[in-house]
Amino acid sequence: MSGTTTPSEGMDMMDRDRFPVDEWRLVESGFSLDDVGVTETMFALGNGYLGLRGNHPEGRHAHEHGTFINGFHEVFPIRHAEQAYGFAEVGQTIINAPDAKVMRVYVDDEPLSFDDADVREYERALDMRTGVLTRHVRWVTPSGKDVVIDFDRMVSFEEKHLAVMRVTVTVLNADAPVTISCQLINRQDGEDVYGGKAPAGGKAGFDPRKAEKIHERVLQPQEYWQDGGRSALSYRVTASGMTMSLVADHLIETDNEYSARTLVESDIAKNVFRVQAKAGVPVTVTKLVSYHTSRGVPARELVDRGRRTLDRVEAEGVQVQYDRQAEWMAAFWERSDVVIGGHPDLQQATRWCLFQLAQAAARADGQGVPAKGVSGSGYSGHYFWDTEIYVLPFLIYSTPLWARNALRMRYLMLPAARKRAGQLNEAGALFPWRTINGEEASAYYAAGTAQYHINADVSFALGKYVRATGDDEFLYREGVDIAVETARLWSTLGFWRFNEDGTPEVFHIHGVTGPDEYTTVVNDNLFTNVMARYNLRFAARVVHEMAERAPVEYAAMIERLNLDPAEADAWDAAAEAMHIPYSDALGIHPQDEVFLEREVWDLDNTPDDQRPLLLHFHPLVIYRYQVLKQADVVLALYLQGNHFTDDEKLADFEYYDPLTTGDSTLSAVVQAILAAEVGYQELALKYFAQSIFVDLGDLHHNAADGVHVASAGGVWTALVAGFGGMRDHWGELSFDPRLPADWPSLSFPLHWRGTALQVTITKDALTVEAGEGDAVAFSVRGEAFEVGGGSTVTVPLKGQGPVLPGRPRLGDIGESFREDGTLLSASVPSTTTNIGIITGSIPVGDAAHAAEQGNIGIDS
Repeated sequence: MSGTTTPSEGMDMMDRDRFPVDEWRLVESGFSLDDVGVTETMFALGNGYLGLRGNHPEGRHAHEHGTFINGFHEVFPIRHAEQAYGFAEVGQTIINAPDAKVMRVYVDDEPLSFDDADVREYERALDMRTGVLTRHVRWVTPSGKDVVIDFDRMVSFEEKHLAVMRVTVTVLNADAPVTISCQLINRQDGEDVYGGKAPAGGKAGFDPRKAEKIHERVLQPQEYWQDGGRSALSYRVTASGMTMSLVADHLIETDNEYSARTLVESDIAKNVFRVQAKAGVPVTVTKLVSYHTSRGVPARELVDRGRRTLDRVEAEGVQVQYDRQAEWMAAFWERSDVVIGGHPDLQQATRWCLFQLAQAAARADGQGVPAKGVSGSGYSGHYFWDTEIYVLPFLIYSTPLWARNALRMRYLMLPAARKRAGQLNEAGALFPWRTINGEEASAYYAAGTAQYHINADVSFALGKYVRATGDDEFLYREGVDIAVETARLWSTLGFWRFNEDGTPEVFHIHGVTGPDEYTTVVNDNLFTNVMARYNLRFAARVVHEMAERAPVEYAAMIERLNLDPAEADAWDAAAEAMHIPYSDALGIHPQDEVFLEREVWDLDNTPDDQRPLLLHFHPLVIYRYQVLKQADVVLALYLQGNHFTDDEKLADFEYYDPLTTGDSTLSAVVQAILAAEVGYQELALKYFAQSIFVDLGDLHHNAADGVHVASAGGVWTALVAGFGGMRDHWGELSFDPRLPADWPSLSFPLHWRGTALQVTITKDALTVEAGEGDAVAFSVRGEAFEVGGGSTVTVPLKGQGPVLPGRPRLGDIGESFREDGTLLSASVPSTTTNIGIITGSIPVGDAAHAAEQGNIGIDS
């Protein structure tokens, strides 16, 4: 690797004594109980369908003994303090599926327990080349037995329903009785042998990001049995009616004498191996586990499916499963790996993030991609807009099939979305803000249902997918339904304002919430209007295109959707007249029609113990201020950047960046992209570091709840679109790189309409290498190029774009006035009487001077 190989100064946010740098593995060199929830997330395994948290096989000392299956959920009535028409009525939460991870080792009938064990060697490693988690422990028992325990775990990408666990125990210096107790435990409702009630709680206190807890029994036992080394448990979910089965086989290999014992009850099954171990003679137990779920198939049928899965795996051989996993991973990295030259610490973190995307999406198939993937119970296993805006770009450009599957999930939700739109007196369809089964599950409409922009987000992702893949077949057969129904909603949600002669002049959208949840239910939110404009234009274009190019599909669509062809013209007219807020006084785009009338929140004088704001201030307090949870206008500048000038992007970024708390993990990646584009390149790197280490460094103190999958997807976008400068506006591939000064190179693959591309950027050149396939047209800083299949094109670069020092500061706004002529001022909410300057409300233009006097903090 060229260039320096030292850790990136000021960017690495991990304890490198405990988690050493390894470009292909995440390694833990020492055990700790202090952050067990975080490491459970860091070492979690999944395939998009089945997820196992990184719990140790001993089954103790856990934040959450978690096993999660995408879409496997319970429902419950949402109890509103005051009910109103149209409020969401039925909540959904992911279920903690029965735990098969326990493989407890005893020597001399003493268990390995990390709180008091004499552990001489320890290493846990997640190998991202093989997709296997391993753990090595050397343990000296109180009686002096020197014991080596090697463990590995795999959730198969090839076999969607399969997990494999294996433990090898060797007593090095003496003969000793060894017991390996393998268990299946319903932790959702039952207790383990230590009396631990599940799911585990974690820290007390209010946090809306955590999963709901149901106190009644959730899993109703159905069929359960044992047959030799095979155990089965199955259940029906009390209210949702879903069913699931867990079938496990246990294979033992040893030259030692042993016996086997079994036990099965409705909530626990045990397969116990008692071994008379000879010194130096190992014993290996392999546990093959199959999970199946359904929305209505009887549990007995699922048990039969699990038996067939295990029969097939055993006929093929266990090692074949490991070999296939390694082959699968090699193919994944070939089409997905982003290589950062000279920075192994960033390379490791990047690969971990990309691996999380595979674990969240690869075998999601007909399900969505939950906010935490299948790595934890955070956000109750719900699907949000995160998928379309932050995750889909990676899927589209690396593995288009996964993207298509995710979009089909939205297509399958259309019946429920149409019903929801009707409840809100709108035409078309309204996708739920958060959901598992397609029904709206957000109890707080102001920051949930009011985020109508999710319709445009889904349509935007659909357009991006079709542009990049050329998959017109999906668009004309199913995707068009999404485009049409989402456009129909905007046509009734918005309204026209007319001029004096009665001619429609401007199209407005009122009563909505943008991505920034610290500002809710506003008129003409810029992000919403810009994205709705895209949605309307896209739907109209697809309808007109089908009429011309695909008359058979067009006729079927017209009949299926009862579409009046004149609707498309109306959508075009509304898009053309869409109101886009702009302040001539400040020279920026207001986040909404009244955003600039609010007072400015002085974030620099807000104590750390009052962050994040959502956990320390009532929403009404936050809503009164110019303060952002996450990028809103800035996100619009990126997604619809072709509709804003360079000067507008710079002015908007410089205004909103000092107002953005970053309380959402979705924010830093977007700020990194725009910071790089407008020239704040050192700031872009800082935001990138916050994104790439958000879980590995537990920067938001909630990594224990599961991986921030959208942030991981945003890391890819920050690299490819931020530093790589890639855009696909108008369906045209373009590049305007912003390679960081101390990065020797950046290289990433892209798939564009069936042709694999490898893009490499250095400080003085951009190279595009094409695999076999059609020629690909692209541009670099406005100059057109084409690379033929099997060819390479290198384009010289003059610099890496503009470079601006430091970062935008509140004081940079100067003595700025609102449209009404009043001076902008900054303050922190307090109980002090709010009269004049006495309260500490200081004109923004005087902020820099005030900071020097110690009265107000700007930016350090």
